[in-house]
Amino acid sequence: MPPTPPAPGPARSAAELNEAIRALWIGGRGHPSVGLTAEQRDEYHRLLAALRDVERRDVVEAA
Repeated sequence: MPPTPPAPGPARSAAELNEAIRALWIGGRGHPSVGLTAEQRDEYHRLLAALRDVERRDVVEAA
């Protein structure tokens, strides 16, 4: 049986999501050229998906 996806949390702004992405890449490593772990890559992809949703919502609201 596949795991149940986590319930969506409160909506974050594009600025908050961008900051979370930057923090994930920079983290304690001090340089973004250092690779991400598998867990960090999963979180990165979740953040990108959330950012795309926010951007789409902003475009629809503007139209």
